[in-house]
Amino acid sequence: MRLAVLLLAGGNSQRMGQDKLLLKKEGISLLRRTWEIAQTLTPDVWVVTSRRDRYQIELPKAAKWIAEPPPAPNESPAGPLVAFSQALAQVNTDWVLLLACDLPNLQSNVLHRWTAELAQIPDNAIAYVPRHGDDWEPLCGFYRSSCLSSLKSYQASGQRSFQTWLDQQTVIPVLAVSPDMLANCNTPEDRNTLL
Repeated sequence: MRLAVLLLAGGNSQRMGQDKLLLKKEGISLLRRTWEIAQTLTPDVWVVTSRRDRYQIELPKAAKWIAEPPPAPNESPAGPLVAFSQALAQVNTDWVLLLACDLPNLQSNVLHRWTAELAQIPDNAIAYVPRHGDDWEPLCGFYRSSCLSSLKSYQASGQRSFQTWLDQQTVIPVLAVSPDMLANCNTPEDRNTLL
């Protein structure tokens, strides 16, 4: 089984008031920390962003990039579902792990365990994603590359909600996930608690 990791690094960090991917935990930026964890799973790790010039100093020269088209002036970014779809079309693996870069409690050993479980996922399932209550946690989940056609059809209908798309698919939930591992660092309060 071939695995790639896509790191989404395209948000505006509006609620944080500063670029959250450059915030540091234990002296390492959230972007670099997430990249290093992803590297323990596969060397096929891609950073998806329209701001490579801002972020490349945080990563080794060998880091791989997928250019996300920047939003038009006075428009907000297209969002994670669109970025995922554009990036997924550029990788050629069986599975893709999609990760947000603002998960400061992400744990390598847990991701390794989940990766080992992919062999048991039924063929008709397009994804293996944690669930918290009624909501999916799509930005820390595994997707079969073959889901791209479904994803494009969904987008073509004008939809951009990860939750709605996943609800329409056969998705296997990752069980017994610690909510702490999936805590996002989105606001100054989150920063004070998580970093």
